[in-house]
Amino acid sequence: MVIEVNYWAVVVATLSTMVVGSIWYTPKVFGNYWMRVAKVDNTGDRNAVAPILMTLVVSFISAWVLALATQVAWEALGGNYLVMAITTGLMLWAGFTAARFITHDAFEGRPAGLTILNIAHELVTVLVMALIIGVWPPAGTV
Repeated sequence: MVIEVNYWAVVVATLSTMVVGSIWYTPKVFGNYWMRVAKVDNTGDRNAVAPILMTLVVSFISAWVLALATQVAWEALGGNYLVMAITTGLMLWAGFTAARFITHDAFEGRPAGLTILNIAHELVTVLVMALIIGVWPPAGTV
């Protein structure tokens, strides 16, 4: 089996994570709460270039894996590609992202509100990526 990936969809899905994060963590949405409970000091002159570049790399890997997993699931099960992308994204989020966040945050003693905020952000991020990948499948697959 050849696993086809639409890399344009992966790139757009990668960039979508930056948009979601920029909105989610803006002070007028959840940013002030997040900074307070995560004890993030935003008063200094922090250089954000390295974290942004790291986020782009990690987001690309996440989008690529989601695209691969969606394609494998669709090849195995068939059906609607968009539904398969969303279902695959939800399963990966629940089984890996949410489960790992909850475990790590419990051992680190982080506030439950912070854990919920962060896993909800990841859920929205994955769903947006899944929507992009699902509506833009690889050529010739659907």
